[in-house]
Amino acid sequence: MAIFNNQQTATKPAPSFAPEPTPAAPVKEVQANTDFAPAQPMVAPRASTSAAKESLIAADLTIEGKIEGSGHVRIAGRFKGDVNVQGDLTIEQGAKLNGGVRANRVNVAGELEGNIESASRVELVESGAINGDIKAETLTVAAGSRIRGRVECGTWSDSSKTSVKSSSRTDSEAA
Repeated sequence: MAIFNNQQTATKPAPSFAPEPTPAAPVKEVQANTDFAPAQPMVAPRASTSAAKESLIAADLTIEGKIEGSGHVRIAGRFKGDVNVQGDLTIEQGAKLNGGVRANRVNVAGELEGNIESASRVELVESGAINGDIKAETLTVAAGSRIRGRVECGTWSDSSKTSVKSSSRTDSEAA
């Protein structure tokens, strides 16, 4: 029986070795995951199209160049150049843009000197002015705003453009 008691004594130290390394390792892994936690919320807005980032040209800035991208752009200062974005363009009151525009939605409260080549929606508020051609599916014009240029609204197919042109030629030839 003395041998049996020795085995029990030998069994007790074995469990004492196992718990020591186990708690130390997971604590370090949890701290490492905590360091990466702030990066996860930044990834989520990129995946969501409704939460696109907005770039701002502040009121006291004048910039010349070209803007291209997939986010929204807000101009509060002055910008000379073309704007081609897959998001929204907002020209605030007191701001001025000299250049062509391609954007999903265009909101004009300031001045735009240039053409809007393709937009799903253009909104011209009371303080806004556009000097250029507009091609958009929808155009909203507030009282007091100003437009100088050619306007094409709605969705046009190639066959309807041809028939409109041919009928207008016939009318002008008859007159």
